[in-house]
Amino acid sequence: MEQIYDHILVRYGELTTKGKNRKDFTRKLLNNTKNTLAGFELLTYQETYDRLYIHLNGTNFDDVKESLANVFGISSFSPTIKVSSDIESIVANGFDLAMNQSNKVTFKVEARRHDKQFFMTSDEINRAVATKILQNSELTVDVHNPDLRVKVEVRQEFTYIMADVYKGAGGYPVSSGGKGLLLLSGGIDSPVAGYLAQKRGIEIDCVHFSSPPYTSDSAMQKVLDLAQIISKYQGKIRVHVVPFTKLQLAIYDNCDESYAITIMRRMMLRISEQLAEKHKCLALVTGESVGQVASQTLHSMAAINEVTNIPILRPVVCYDKLEIIDVSIKIDTYATSILPFEDCCTIFTPKKPVTRPSLKKCLYHEAKFDFETLIAECLEETRTTVVRPAKKEDNLF
Repeated sequence: MEQIYDHILVRYGELTTKGKNRKDFTRKLLNNTKNTLAGFELLTYQETYDRLYIHLNGTNFDDVKESLANVFGISSFSPTIKVSSDIESIVANGFDLAMNQSNKVTFKVEARRHDKQFFMTSDEINRAVATKILQNSELTVDVHNPDLRVKVEVRQEFTYIMADVYKGAGGYPVSSGGKGLLLLSGGIDSPVAGYLAQKRGIEIDCVHFSSPPYTSDSAMQKVLDLAQIISKYQGKIRVHVVPFTKLQLAIYDNCDESYAITIMRRMMLRISEQLAEKHKCLALVTGESVGQVASQTLHSMAAINEVTNIPILRPVVCYDKLEIIDVSIKIDTYATSILPFEDCCTIFTPKKPVTRPSLKKCLYHEAKFDFETLIAECLEETRTTVVRPAKKEDNLF
């Protein structure tokens, strides 16, 4: 089937609910779309109030559509033919589009007049295009469940004719909602949390706590691979790797084993808060889900949160595990997340972690050792890697 399309029509979706700051969102969407499609040098763009039009200029639509589907803020998009707004062009090109579709038996024409001054009603346009198709092909009309929908959008100067509608990523353009710091482990939940935060317009950095030699190089690579997968939604992700071994061992040497995970999470939040401030992140993002593990009961969350005042976003907090897995499969992180390389949260898991930790006991255990000096060492030795969708990494050592 030859390509007859010369444009892509992009629908904004949720952005249409915005008021006076709508232009800021659509401008951000345009910039993000250009960045995502930067490898397609022939494309040009036209932004309007309720649509974004991408001129293919000879670029194959099939080469573009997968990348475009990853741009948050897009509700849906369609390859389209742009013609002048006269009925002869509309009918001729509507017929050509129908003839270019394979394995179709029934059709329906769906015209919509954005230009109410056009001399024909939507129903009259439907009939004109349908008559041409009926008289010159074997296609028949089915207004309820057609194999092919020929969509016609009539505007003042130009009309857009299309058949297929592709689902976009939805949400808001990444970075339109500020910046957050994702606590990224090697598990299933945190990459999903990062993806969902991005969908709400939040650009993310990541922080990962590494405990060599107890955690392996393979475990570290697994985390970078997960960051690489979700980086396709924002172009690149900065991963801040914190050497956590010394502090983690101090926790297990000085604290009751049942409180080790709680104290460890409190230390992680202290470190993450300082990294967030340094890198201008307005919130922390975690993959916590209520009740999933001992450190994710409401009692545990309350005791852990006590160390920080920065907002903590938990996008999967009310998801069950199967729902989180479904999203991870959708975004292609699941197969990487289940690789058998343990992170620092799993290698020292106590047999009976406390599920209702007391803040008084947390403070008692923390008073046994100089954790502030150890935190300062962690921050001093933190290293940053920039991960991009093409799996290129720039070390900033």
